[in-house]
Amino acid sequence: MVEPDPKTGTPPRLLLRRRSIYLLPNLFTTGVLFGGFFAIVQAMNGRFEIAAIAIYVAMVLDGLDGRVARWTHTQSEFGAEYDSLADMVAFGAAPALVAYEWALRDLGKLGWIAAFVYCAGTALRLARFNTNIEVVDRRYFQGLPCPAAAAVVAGLVWVASDFGWEVGALLRTVAWGVTIFAGATMVSNMPFYSFKDINFKKRVPFWGILALVAALSVVSWRPSAVLFLAAISFALSGYVLWSMGHRVKRVEH
Repeated sequence: MVEPDPKTGTPPRLLLRRRSIYLLPNLFTTGVLFGGFFAIVQAMNGRFEIAAIAIYVAMVLDGLDGRVARWTHTQSEFGAEYDSLADMVAFGAAPALVAYEWALRDLGKLGWIAAFVYCAGTALRLARFNTNIEVVDRRYFQGLPCPAAAAVVAGLVWVASDFGWEVGALLRTVAWGVTIFAGATMVSNMPFYSFKDINFKKRVPFWGILALVAALSVVSWRPSAVLFLAAISFALSGYVLWSMGHRVKRVEH
């Protein structure tokens, strides 16, 4: 006969079951973590375009892990914590280090300060999101989401590498400003539309499919430029919504 645990009274088999993790959603989260790690390694080797693309791939995987967990009913506290840690690497440390190795290094102290401001902004943004997730209006994000901020910083690196722009004084200044802007916007109170109230299971008219095809065609024309412009537009949209009087409201329970 198996003796129960003396502290909880729970048999060991049940304890083991409770401590196990769901494989499928955490595979996607591991992909996010790997994308960030891979981006850092590529930046250290001077392959900045590949590093930026790796961050964008991590963004796609990050958008899937939560949805997969909900669709398969495999949400867990472990998954939520693991997701935040992976996000910190992929969308915090990786973009900061890629930008630093690419353009900010030659700015001296100003360069690493900008990279640190972005990295710290990501950590603060994730901490605030985790503590406010149940008490704020789900229609809006409070501050720029860290994947979108990573898309802005990595997008600049990608588009500059893709178009062959020389990293001179002007581009370093732009990179510094973009990095500071992304880091500060993450910890701001600007409202950003979350798209969480869109029902993807709902039927759509035929022109909706045509619009999706057209959007994919535009992206395939020049992915670096189109995705960077989309990221910048979203990053500025919060300021537009704020100027129109929109605010992130707390939900009363």
